[in-house]
Amino acid sequence: MATQGTRPSTDLPPVATEYNGRDRNEFLFGWTPQAEIWNGRLAAIGFLAYLLWDLAGYSVLRDVLHLIGY
Repeated sequence: MATQGTRPSTDLPPVATEYNGRDRNEFLFGWTPQAEIWNGRLAAIGFLAYLLWDLAGYSVLRDVLHLIGY
């Protein structure tokens, strides 16, 4: 069903490369285009960890709000 101008979605390259030909998911140290991707991933992991910590009953935010009388 693919024509000359289109490709099926299963015919994609196994590695998505950035403009410089490097793997987009490769961990590179320093100011690189991949740094924002890794920053977002680690921030999401940290946010999820805090939510699980809060659900387990160790809420830092609730304790701070209680201390200030809110």
